Amino acid sequence: MAITIYTKPGCFGCRKTAEKFTEAHVAFTEVDITQKPAALEYVTEELGYSQAPVVVVDDDFHWSGLNPTNIDLAIRLVKEAIAS
Repeated sequence: MAITIYTKPGCFGCRKTAEKFTEAHVAFTEVDITQKPAALEYVTEELGYSQAPVVVVDDDFHWSGLNPTNIDLAIRLVKEAIAS
């Protein structure tokens, strides 16, 4: 299960989201949408989000903004997947 966090520089929610995954020892890939036009197009056009961070766990589980409930759920899902 791969987690991708689409971020932008200076974004408080982006930093806190990444910190939560790091503290839980859950690996993720961080993509700066200001440096990757294709990533910006993906999160805005395909996923329909206009606020960073955008967290994509899989095709059916993704969200926008700082969302502690979804972060905790994603961490739990990743840890369960690793344990099984």
